[in-house]
Amino acid sequence: MPESSFFTPLYTTPLYTAAEMRAAEERFPGFPNTAPELIERAGTAVAQHTLERFPDAQRFAVVCGSGSNGGDGRIVARVLREAGRDAVETHAVEQADVIVDALAGTGFRGEPRPKATALIARMNAAGAPVVSVDLPSGIDASTGEIGAVAVEAELTVTFHGTKVGLVVAPGRFRAGEVVCVDIGLEERATEHRLVKEEILELVPRKRPEDNKYSAGSVLVIGGASGLTGAACLAAEAALRADAGYVAVAVPADSLSVVEVKLLEPVKLTWDRVGQAAGKAKAVAIGPGLGRSAEAKQLRAGLLEELDQPVVLDADALHELEPGNWRPPVVLTPHAGELGPLLGEESAWVDAHRVEAARRAASRFGCVCLLKGADTIVAAPEGNVLVCAADAPALATAGTGDVLTGILAAFLAKGLEPALAAAAAATALAAAAHRVPLSRGVIASDVIAALPHVLR
Repeated sequence: MPESSFFTPLYTTPLYTAAEMRAAEERFPGFPNTAPELIERAGTAVAQHTLERFPDAQRFAVVCGSGSNGGDGRIVARVLREAGRDAVETHAVEQADVIVDALAGTGFRGEPRPKATALIARMNAAGAPVVSVDLPSGIDASTGEIGAVAVEAELTVTFHGTKVGLVVAPGRFRAGEVVCVDIGLEERATEHRLVKEEILELVPRKRPEDNKYSAGSVLVIGGASGLTGAACLAAEAALRADAGYVAVAVPADSLSVVEVKLLEPVKLTWDRVGQAAGKAKAVAIGPGLGRSAEAKQLRAGLLEELDQPVVLDADALHELEPGNWRPPVVLTPHAGELGPLLGEESAWVDAHRVEAARRAASRFGCVCLLKGADTIVAAPEGNVLVCAADAPALATAGTGDVLTGILAAFLAKGLEPALAAAAAATALAAAAHRVPLSRGVIASDVIAALPHVLR
């Protein structure tokens, strides 16, 4: 993806790996002799946020490790004592009102040692809220991966910039509320970026001179018998994502169903796909495609013939193999779909989300959007965009098809693949937040909310 758009602070913020944090610290004037100054700033900030969050707490157990994270913790304990609190550096956490976790910091990787594992388990079982210093102990700062166990924090006070492991699952689900404090380090470019909702400003609006084709024309291919709903949702989402023209190609025996269900899109059968593709600026293959030999042959032929961007979703990902594909492609798997493409179980993908998305982008030579609460967009050159949705309403059937339609619309409007994928994931989550329901949200509710979130 172009660096100019990838690193633009208007649309993304940096996410730091452990190595990038070390590099930032080493650039601090006078480092390493000035390291105590950084530790003082960090520990003081944690203590202040802890007191603000728990003003009535009196007894604080500060669990310190042997590294710099432990040094931060010792400053926390001192500042808390100066504020009149009973704060001790201890492993005896059971009687504390609040536990401060300063056991392991950004340098942690892999499995905690047995004593650390037992101590983390005690912190989690103590029944007191936990404030983690920089990130919860047991989380890999660079990936969000967890070994045997990790601290379950209510509040994490992190320094300089948010760490990858605080926004990528499974780590993100252990971090609680994350507060980022400035300790005086210089911001630099990072390989991972957190997407802001402002990215939707990049989606081109319809211009006075546009017609339905120049405003973004999309072809959706899928809709096998029994699966027509997926193609319909994708088509409707593309229109609500501001595409000017949408056509839907389905098998002949499904045509009568989509004729009744869909009003605005053009309906046609698979044998007319070649003709319809000539009008499309982006093509989505997969929603309800099915896994028949005919479907796989159709997919293969289109990847050889098309020039415009292609989204491969759902059944179009089944038994997919890398190839010298002619068009730019975006894959949009969930963990269960991505695992087989990498020779892994879906549980492995869930535990190694950044690595899985990057491996897929590298193996297939295209952008991979790995769906989830922390949707990850990986580009073949290694850059990663993270979209932290926090939209549990999307845990319902059909929202993946909605995402495919939005993405196809944004590609048809001319956004390059990685940014289109990140913008589509952001629009989906924003639309879910706009639905005026707390429960019972369905995919079509999200589609209806899309025009309200596009700027």
